[in-house]
Amino acid sequence: MKIKGLKEKLITLAVAAVLVFAWAYFGIYCLFKRLLGIPCPGCGMTRAYLALMRLDFARAFEMHPMFWSVPILLIFYLFDGRVFRKEWINVTVLALIFAGFLINWIFR
Repeated sequence: MKIKGLKEKLITLAVAAVLVFAWAYFGIYCLFKRLLGIPCPGCGMTRAYLALMRLDFARAFEMHPMFWSVPILLIFYLFDGRVFRKEWINVTVLALIFAGFLINWIFR
């Protein structure tokens, strides 16, 4: 099911943010790790953003080096994956972000 319209997308993002903060507040950690016993590709992202809120960029990068990609992915989500005029640029940016998450996951 495709979400149509900016209003619906913003509501979806707000609900997701509330869920993430609720999980962190109640100490519910990565369900992927809890179920499979290995960290997920996004493990450490919450701690990275908590460090970022304290303006501790080095610690944020240490917690999860791909923390910078989330705003880019949100922009892609809001604009239906068409941020750049040329489709190959959109695909390349998303592929590089995917590769970054994969490489980080493998080396952790």
